[in-house]
Amino acid sequence: MIDFAPLFFFCIAFVFSMLGMGGSQLYIPILYWMGLDFKTEAIPLGMLLNVVNMATATTTYTIKKIVDWKAALPFAVTMLVFPPAGAWLNVQVPTRPLIAFFAAFTATAATLMLSGWKPKQGKMSSRRRVILGLSGGSILGLAAGLIGRGGGSFVVPLLYVAGLEAKAAAATSAFVVSCSGLSSFTAHLAMAARPNWIIWAGCTVAVFIGSELGSHIMADKLKPKGVRKVFGVALWAVALFLFVNDLLLK
Repeated sequence: MIDFAPLFFFCIAFVFSMLGMGGSQLYIPILYWMGLDFKTEAIPLGMLLNVVNMATATTTYTIKKIVDWKAALPFAVTMLVFPPAGAWLNVQVPTRPLIAFFAAFTATAATLMLSGWKPKQGKMSSRRRVILGLSGGSILGLAAGLIGRGGGSFVVPLLYVAGLEAKAAAATSAFVVSCSGLSSFTAHLAMAARPNWIIWAGCTVAVFIGSELGSHIMADKLKPKGVRKVFGVALWAVALFLFVNDLLLK
């Protein structure tokens, strides 16, 4: 099964790069179901792929001048600092509660994507953007390190609140998620990772190509509303499968 991972991850990176999300919410459970250990293999590799996806997309969105740097930097600072604390907690707690938290996190993100909720548009002051970035980034950074997530599912809605339009929110989230993912990946790599370099290399190349294609399509052509709904359903399916297969049946 693991031989097919690069193909799956190419498709995930292609779509998630358009949404400002790294895709670790799918990479990690897929790697786990393919037989990799959840904490020492699936989470570190999932976070690496998350970083590759979002760093590639961020490069494209920066060239296209879509990233809102005033909104991005407060998030980025805290989401670089807090994931190592979450990764430390990851090593201290047993796997079952971690999977339960992961399933709940995924289901919440799916609900946000499917709800159709849109905040009132309007510009927030620079001060309020800084407060939002520092507070939201702290919480999401801790969660990112704990369960191996980049936080893009929640960064994008928060950026909507800050008054960004859809493309700018997704592009800005890509940069923020790159920062949190890099911090979280480094912490997990140092603490518990067991790399299989052949698998890691194949998956990384596939994600890079998928992200490069997807980010260019989003920047130039796509309106991601419909794609967001499709992946909201997919995330709910992942959350339910984790809960039933890995918690109720074990």
